Amino acid sequence: MMKINKFKIVIFCSLFFVQFTQSQELELLIDVALENNPEIQKFELQYQISSEKVNEVNTLPNTEIGFGYFVSEPETRTGAQRAKLSIKQMMPWFGSITSRENYVSSLADAKFEDIVIAKRKLVASVSQSYYNLYAIKAKQDVLIENIALLKIYEILALTSVEVGKASAVNVLRLQMRQNELDQLKQVLEQEYLAERTLFNNILNRDKAIEVEVSNTLTIPYNEDIIDFDSLKLHPELIKYDKIYESVTQSELLNQKNSAPMIGFGLDYIAVEKRPDMDFGGNGKDIFMPMVSISIPIFNKKYKSQTKQNKLKQQEITFEKQDRLNRLETLLDKAKNGRVSAKISYNTQEKNLIQAKNAEEILMKSYETGTINFNDVLDIQELQLKFQINQIKAVQQYYLQTTIINYLSN
Repeated sequence: MMKINKFKIVIFCSLFFVQFTQSQELELLIDVALENNPEIQKFELQYQISSEKVNEVNTLPNTEIGFGYFVSEPETRTGAQRAKLSIKQMMPWFGSITSRENYVSSLADAKFEDIVIAKRKLVASVSQSYYNLYAIKAKQDVLIENIALLKIYEILALTSVEVGKASAVNVLRLQMRQNELDQLKQVLEQEYLAERTLFNNILNRDKAIEVEVSNTLTIPYNEDIIDFDSLKLHPELIKYDKIYESVTQSELLNQKNSAPMIGFGLDYIAVEKRPDMDFGGNGKDIFMPMVSISIPIFNKKYKSQTKQNKLKQQEITFEKQDRLNRLETLLDKAKNGRVSAKISYNTQEKNLIQAKNAEEILMKSYETGTINFNDVLDIQELQLKFQINQIKAVQQYYLQTTIINYLSN
């Protein structure tokens, strides 16, 4: 009993080590992708541009400066007016600049969620491609194993032909089956090269770089509990909240824009002295401070903008609910797909055990002098089918786990 328990502990530790190693390998590759991927860099630059716009809007309207020269000099009591210089500065309503800054900052916040979403999608893409590479290599290994098994059967068939217990047709059938498996192996090699190119392109590196994938992936006995409530905190949904807030800030800015603007200015008029007179103020220049106000009397534009903002907020609310429904559907589908993959894996495991038993029976029949090579081919074909299906089940399990991780973590 103690030996059995020790054996179980060794098996468990071995599986844990395989899973841990595979996880470390994948995490390192994900780190490379996050650092090198051009799409992530693009979104980060877009966010920096949006953030920089805060400085752009933190300004006053252009200062107006005018200069005029009197071609026909108007005469005044103190002398002829020669030139006029004016300067004017309009000031937005109190809090308008702050409202502009808040609006632009809210747009930048929404743009930041694009980075978070893009990183999640990148992690999912790297993981999915990684598991596709694993499945292709695992299938190749299975085919190599089965080709080697068929060669053993071929030797047995040749021996049986020599002693008159089998037909040369059996040998040819075994050889043709080897040719088929070799063809499948070559096709998988091309699929692997294509998937490797895709993987390396995601990491933004040379397509010929070899990818180290785990040799063995197993489906864990227990899965983590999926928290559907955490889906409400998904960045795709948070982005809608940020966009909603930007519309709110847009309306506050609209209210400030509909308020009057106050202007301050100064006119300076150069006056030439009258040469034929001598009195106080002769040739005295004119300074005229000015205050102006810009009133949006025709404010239909601002009322329309207010109505548009309310409609936009309703639209965003509906879009968010629709997206939440879609994400919940995807999460539930991925959860059920993972359960189905686990069921399929366990079924193929049982079938493989039975196929191995059938193979042992056939080998014992050979030892007694009788063997049906048609049965040998049938068992070998079934065994290959079960092995491929088991690999697909593992692949499907981890692909669905990738979707779950994207949605719920």
